[in-house]
Amino acid sequence: MATMKIKKGDTVKVIAGKDNGKEGKVVSVDQKNSKVVVEGINMVTKHLKPSQANQNGGIIQKEAPIDASNVMLMFKGQPTRVGFKIEKDKKVRVAKKTGDVID
Repeated sequence: MATMKIKKGDTVKVIAGKDNGKEGKVVSVDQKNSKVVVEGINMVTKHLKPSQANQNGGIIQKEAPIDASNVMLMFKGQPTRVGFKIEKDKKVRVAKKTGDVID
């Protein structure tokens, strides 16, 4: 399985879909299905039955997963593609636009 280029906590920009152009922070990453959940992006309405945890139930808004190919990493305020490089026996992410090491 290939390494995901986007990690939890990264700031990303949506480049396709209904939220095109919006930015947000990655809340979770699903490597197996290549999906990411971004704060405030791809909001869906969910109807909840009353339960022990939620006594009233009702209608809530929550983030749904978006495909990782539809988001682009923001680095130093601009969107960039991500590459990998071996540096001192460690694999690091590199911004394609500037060539800088991301983490």
